[in-house]
Amino acid sequence: MGGCLFFEEMIDMKKFLLVAVGVAALAGSACSKGPECTQEIAAKKAQDMAAALQEAITKDPSKAADLTAKVQAVTTKYQGATTLDEACKAYDELTATIKG
Repeated sequence: MGGCLFFEEMIDMKKFLLVAVGVAALAGSACSKGPECTQEIAAKKAQDMAAALQEAITKDPSKAADLTAKVQAVTTKYQGATTLDEACKAYDELTATIKG
């Protein structure tokens, strides 16, 4: 039974990481530069978000499903983002959501 729980947690972690990849794609699609967010800043924010995500999952794998739902909500909100400023806002909001 413990093996099943571990397997479910791994599936949740994979879903969660797929959401993070989707957010990374969001920054890749942001093609026009805004005055406050550069490609380098967006990349740093993406790294910070990924680190927070990894830390949260490592610290408490049982929260992966809940975090996934929250991250998906933020990702959906910024799905149509077209600027780096929007991508940076999305990363900031995602990092805050992950850190709770």
